[in-house]
Amino acid sequence: MSRQPATTDRRIEILKSAAAAFRRRGYHGASVDEIASALEMTKGNLYYYFKNKEEILFACHEYSLGKLLVLMDEVEAESLSPDARLRRLVLAFVHLILDDLHGTALTLDPEALSPPLLKRIIAKRDRFDHGIRTIIQQGIDQGVFKPGDPKMIEFAMMGAINWISKWFDPNGAMTSDQIGDAFADYLVGGLQQ
Repeated sequence: MSRQPATTDRRIEILKSAAAAFRRRGYHGASVDEIASALEMTKGNLYYYFKNKEEILFACHEYSLGKLLVLMDEVEAESLSPDARLRRLVLAFVHLILDDLHGTALTLDPEALSPPLLKRIIAKRDRFDHGIRTIIQQGIDQGVFKPGDPKMIEFAMMGAINWISKWFDPNGAMTSDQIGDAFADYLVGGLQQ
């Protein structure tokens, strides 16, 4: 029996613990000890999975962007209308931020990464951004969305979604489903003719 799935699951648990610590204290304020103790493991055990805190930060970005890019590939292969594809991506992005890595998935101090790692993250983020812009442009071309600059529209959308992590309260009145639906209604609905 392979140990790979258990190792992968444990790495994801570590990422979730790290994301929660980064959200509370910021990347520079959170310690590896804090991340490890939240999982009832030692710092030495954590180093079995990740060599240092930067590798954990990088893995958080890789994990989040990887999930978004898989979804982008699925959405691009579907024959849905541009508004339906964009809505699906907005919902997935909101859920990734709120449910998967606890509000910090793609807003975790990328500038703390070394230049080679940052370059890899930027390349993946740019691929996702380009996919969103392409869908927006298709919607404009098909008359589904109002005319506008796809780059500025995408910046506004992603900025609004990324900001959720600043105000979201898991114990608050709204669930992630309600927030996702509201954001999809506002952001995608606001583009429609």
